[in-house]
Amino acid sequence: MTSIFDFSVRGNDGTQVPLATYSDRVLLVVNVASKCGFTPQYAGLERLYRAYRDTGLTVLGFPCNQFGHQEPGSDEEIKQFCETSYDITFPIFAKVDVNGDDADPLYAWLKSSKPGLLGTEAIKWNFTKFLVGRDGTVIKRFAPTDTPESMTPAIVAAIGQTQPV
Repeated sequence: MTSIFDFSVRGNDGTQVPLATYSDRVLLVVNVASKCGFTPQYAGLERLYRAYRDTGLTVLGFPCNQFGHQEPGSDEEIKQFCETSYDITFPIFAKVDVNGDDADPLYAWLKSSKPGLLGTEAIKWNFTKFLVGRDGTVIKRFAPTDTPESMTPAIVAAIGQTQPV
């Protein structure tokens, strides 16, 4: 696979979603969890999505329970939590593994496309973020500690705007 748009993922409702659906969009792919110290980042991710969706940004949330069992709910419970607690309107997909033998193929590709610190590919914790350009290639990897607001300059550049909104 050479582009994120070559992948299909499982939607929160169990259907297969070809990521080609989002072709020509800038994507921010995030492994999320509802019982994590970084969970409040949902609010910032939603603000980014609302601010830039009309100019080409889509945030994609992938729940993951691999870090401290901080995403124990079912796909439906996760979706309900996101909507009621953070008014999330960006797509939330089915729960995935991001590390190990059962890592989702999308995450295996993201990690190999843009390794982390010191070249390590493993995702270290929830809310690791990958910024993907309109051409489907990974532009940048952000750590869980990088707030959504701190990513604004990279997002603005990726969508081709000259000024943040």
